Amino acid sequence: MSVFVRLCIMMFLQFFVWGAWYVTAPNFLTTIGFGASDIGNTYSVGPLAGIIAPLFVGMIADRYLAAQKVLGLMHLVGAAVMFYATSQMSAGAVNPNTLNIIFFIYMLTYFPTLALTNTVAMKNMTDSKQQFPYIRVFGTFGWIAAGFVLTGLNFETNINMFYMTSGAAALLGVFSFLLPNTPPQTDSKVTLGQLFGVDAWKLLKDKSYLIFMISSILICIPLAFYYQIASRVVELVELPIGVTMSYGQWSEVIFMLCIPFFFARLGVKKMLAVGMAVWTLRYLLFAFGAPNSTSSMIILGVVVHGICYDFFFVTGQIYTDMKSPEPIRAQAQGLLVMLTLGIGMFIGAQVAGKIELYSTPEEAVALQKKQAGNNDQIKAIQENISATGDDLEDLNKLSADYFNAVDLGNGIAVAWEPFLASHSKFTADLKIKNDINVLQKENKQNRKIELQLIDWKTLWSIPAIFAGCVLGFFLLTFKDDATDEAAETVDADNSCDNEEAPAETGLTEETPAETAS
Repeated sequence: MSVFVRLCIMMFLQFFVWGAWYVTAPNFLTTIGFGASDIGNTYSVGPLAGIIAPLFVGMIADRYLAAQKVLGLMHLVGAAVMFYATSQMSAGAVNPNTLNIIFFIYMLTYFPTLALTNTVAMKNMTDSKQQFPYIRVFGTFGWIAAGFVLTGLNFETNINMFYMTSGAAALLGVFSFLLPNTPPQTDSKVTLGQLFGVDAWKLLKDKSYLIFMISSILICIPLAFYYQIASRVVELVELPIGVTMSYGQWSEVIFMLCIPFFFARLGVKKMLAVGMAVWTLRYLLFAFGAPNSTSSMIILGVVVHGICYDFFFVTGQIYTDMKSPEPIRAQAQGLLVMLTLGIGMFIGAQVAGKIELYSTPEEAVALQKKQAGNNDQIKAIQENISATGDDLEDLNKLSADYFNAVDLGNGIAVAWEPFLASHSKFTADLKIKNDINVLQKENKQNRKIELQLIDWKTLWSIPAIFAGCVLGFFLLTFKDDATDEAAETVDADNSCDNEEAPAETGLTEETPAETAS
């Protein structure tokens, strides 16, 4: 298997693992006792892990162990942690705080791998600027594939999504040891200051870059609403959750390819502004589409993800690259990730949890608790159930033995007692299975009513207004003519197909900046 193919498989599995649970998790967790604040904490642990873990794991990969080995170990440990999480989910009454701690430990193993996959990929290419985009796009395909599998196997609203995550992580963990050797750089010393990006903080002395960074942090607050809540809007309008959410990744691929075309013609400020403006539009679509269950508005709100992400975040990566001196470009990209996907997303997750709690009436909360109680009953019943397909076969066999015994004149005592015992157990098991079906149907109906009771208009209007305010602040204060003029000179006359150099510059840094698919 060629190096290129192995790197593509690595990137595919890397984002398959993330996409297998990250967007659809609330669709299950809210049915086992997680409230709005609990979901907010679930989506806060990732950003915290994103701030902490890469520093230490990056130092290990840079100084002590080959990157592909660290990658494999991280995913194998992560697979075990996620599998342990599933045992907690299925152990009866679920403690959201305990489960969120487990999620935090899992994310400590996952977030460093985002940078490690980039490291393994780029250090094993002959021309990273030309080859990396073709490998990185397989990550997006992996996220899309996870959505299709979730829908196809009906894992979107049950615990199986976490089993799938654990299995995929284990597969990638093993596969990582088959990747090309990527030894540590023993000839250079990585300082603690470099890991924290101390030199990159000097960029904030530039007023335009400071305004860009503030705007980036602020726009990540409404961004958290999308990852945290959007899948439940899709569930509300009864669309296939995994497939529908994958539309955003398809559009991301399309607009990613056209970034150089728009970048050369619009420049930095207009590109960033368009991205923020579409964030506002997206949340308005959700605000007015969800209360009326207008599927077309919800789908459009998901599809514009490509513009929201590429025009703002990818352009931001390119802008950061253009503003940074060569020696600190990697640090600058790391700083961008820490402040946006770390601090910004952490604040956003907490705010989204509070806004969701505010927008959820007591009746909906009561229905959530009712569903959790029903699920506990189902688990208890399933643990005690004894009926299987074999029981029916045993019953049929005993019935035949009974009638054969009568025909042979041996009397009914030969088989009557075991026949009665088996028949009694079988009918009891049928009743138990019927009880489970009743509880499951009740949960499905309660879930539908619960989602309908949420004040979606208020919930989505708040991030829409906030994104609009961030856009206004940015338009009034950001001015970087020199950078805009430079952007206009980048292959301005080339077509979309061959204008990839500027975008690739921002994407090929060895940081997880491009990972918020």
